Amino acid sequence: MSSVKPAVDLLPQPWTGRFDGDGPEHRRWWQAVAPYAYAAADAAGTWAPPKPREPSRPAALLGFASDEGVRRNKGRTGASAAPAAIRKALAPLAFHLDRIVLDAGDVAVSGGRLEDAQARLGNVVTELLDAGYLAAVLGGGHETAYASYLGVSACRAVQEGSRLGVLNLDAHFDLRDEPVPTSGTPFLQMARAEAAAGRDFRYAVVGISETGNTRALFETARRLGVPYLLDEDCGAERVRAFVASFLADIDVLYLTIDLDVLPAATAPGVSAPAGFGVPLPVISAVCRQVVSSGKLIHLDIAELNPALDIDGRTARVAARLLDTLLR
Repeated sequence: MSSVKPAVDLLPQPWTGRFDGDGPEHRRWWQAVAPYAYAAADAAGTWAPPKPREPSRPAALLGFASDEGVRRNKGRTGASAAPAAIRKALAPLAFHLDRIVLDAGDVAVSGGRLEDAQARLGNVVTELLDAGYLAAVLGGGHETAYASYLGVSACRAVQEGSRLGVLNLDAHFDLRDEPVPTSGTPFLQMARAEAAAGRDFRYAVVGISETGNTRALFETARRLGVPYLLDEDCGAERVRAFVASFLADIDVLYLTIDLDVLPAATAPGVSAPAGFGVPLPVISAVCRQVVSSGKLIHLDIAELNPALDIDGRTARVAARLLDTLLR
């Protein structure tokens, strides 16, 4: 266990919501979520996470307040406000989970220093995973994915040889080769990092839009051996078989959801709304499938832009998917 306190920029804030009663039969998310106990530093500067108290592995929510990657990628900014919007959408939902859920606060990008914030979020994710938590990051642009990867790839399970798989539900490969990291480069960054570590790059995508990805990106995916399903091919059974095949060859899974995988009518509040998209019931079924596999160790939800949302529609979808993933 590291003796360095994780570098979050915003400590957990109080949750509020509708009150129907104190008993467990009335409980909503805002009543169930507790703050992650970053202990006040003692003379040695050490801290300790709370001990799991239930058979189900506890989960920890961690925000990544960033749209710097979207800005660099010439997209529509606003995703830095997403962690607060997702928490707001979660708060009134009835709480049916059988696990502890803690809020670990937010890491934020300031002054355009994306790489620094990604490294700091990665450090927190590693601490959470090694302490036995299921980590769930609330992004942020899809630059969130590389921050998550830094944490997952450094955790004890991967370092000791578990085969890591990255499953992306997304309209885009995000395999761009750019001079600086953006929201469009995280998976090429991962591929290079995995090669440098001497590990196979196990990355698959559900929901690729053919018109949203250039021939160069399809060629990069082919060269890297990335399996994918086009959005038009995402029938429920075909997706189930595709995900099952991917899960069969890995030991631990990092799931990342870019909300632009969904139809624009379902998820309007994103930088690049989908002209086609994968239906929400299919995406929800993937979430249930990866949970039932027992291999999910980390997840994130990215690209919510509250400034572009309609009546909180996309935030509500993100909250519902998160609730499903933590069941």
